[in-house]
Amino acid sequence: MESFVLPAALRSKARPSQASPRASAATATKVQSGIKAEHWLQLLGGQAVADSEMRALTELVRLRPVVAAESVFRSQTRADHVIAVLDGVVGLGSIGPQGQFHLERSAHGPAWLDISSAWVGQGHTQDAQAMGPALLLELPVKSLRPLLHRYPDLQDRFMLALAQTVQSLTGATHDLMAKDAQKRLISWLLQRMAAPAGEVALRERKRELAAQLAITPETLSRLLRQLMAAGLIEVKGYSIKLLKLADLRALAQA
Repeated sequence: MESFVLPAALRSKARPSQASPRASAATATKVQSGIKAEHWLQLLGGQAVADSEMRALTELVRLRPVVAAESVFRSQTRADHVIAVLDGVVGLGSIGPQGQFHLERSAHGPAWLDISSAWVGQGHTQDAQAMGPALLLELPVKSLRPLLHRYPDLQDRFMLALAQTVQSLTGATHDLMAKDAQKRLISWLLQRMAAPAGEVALRERKRELAAQLAITPETLSRLLRQLMAAGLIEVKGYSIKLLKLADLRALAQA
């Protein structure tokens, strides 16, 4: 049988972390133009934000551009802000004694990086580091708290965003404890699938996806080869097409 060559979309070197001139220009443009309505829509549980609420939030926002490998926050440092990535990718994990970053999961903007620590007055539970040029959003809880009292609907949206974050992390923890590597990969593919086409658009580099599934990049390559050989998936460029949904769901639940 021919050896399987992993498509460029899933190779570790497929998407270098160095900032390209085009990416740097895009980030600079976003800093100048500020946060947009669609950012709030995705950050606050898919609920539309009223103009008055958006203006009030925007007055509190601090936008911070970061470059590849720049620290976003460190574990155990005091958290005074809720923090999100608006554009780009930020990795969450731990920094080893020699300064090396161990990736556990990645967040593609717009997405929350830490929406909870500042509320409970504790330090961040993980280290966060930019995987490439990115734009961060920071909201000081000291100012955000009275704002949410003034806007009850906005408070509900933040509660929804927090609940969705907790639910996502709880589901990921359950999968790590209860499912083997193949089931975790299939579950991830099914969750990311765009209906009805049955395709998964790949945003993650191979290393990022493997870290999210708690497996090595080599194991990820092997599992993808197995699913392809079984006729369950087809890899094309930057997407994976799920061919036999019923069989994949059965494997994920077995």
